[in-house]
Amino acid sequence: MTVRTTPPGALLYVDDQEIGTTPVSTSFTYYGTRKIQLVKDGFETLTVKQTFYPPWYEITPLDFVSENLWPHEIRDEQFLDFQLQPQQIVPAEKLVERAESLRGGARQGYAVPLPNAPSTPQPVAPLRY
Repeated sequence: MTVRTTPPGALLYVDDQEIGTTPVSTSFTYYGTRKIQLVKDGFETLTVKQTFYPPWYEITPLDFVSENLWPHEIRDEQFLDFQLQPQQIVPAEKLVERAESLRGGARQGYAVPLPNAPSTPQPVAPLRY
């Protein structure tokens, strides 16, 4: 598996294990879904679940021929390209405005939704001690 990023130089983690700095190649034994995480200063951390499907020569009964009778090595190369997004810096006044909005909603007993959530606040049940 070869992972390339634009811009290069991101730290690659596969299934929470550090692999190296992009562009980087590593071998993999098993197909399936892998967690791929890319970290680079000044850019948003990118985490994806990438599914690797076995090639045709790994499917039973063809795998018997490809592993035992074929005289040459067969390699499955996977190439992944990712575009990293610059990190968004929130201006201080927007951060304070958001905090005051959350505080005001909490004082009124409402759970204020996140920016991407539906806009109707839901009442929160009071805590009982």
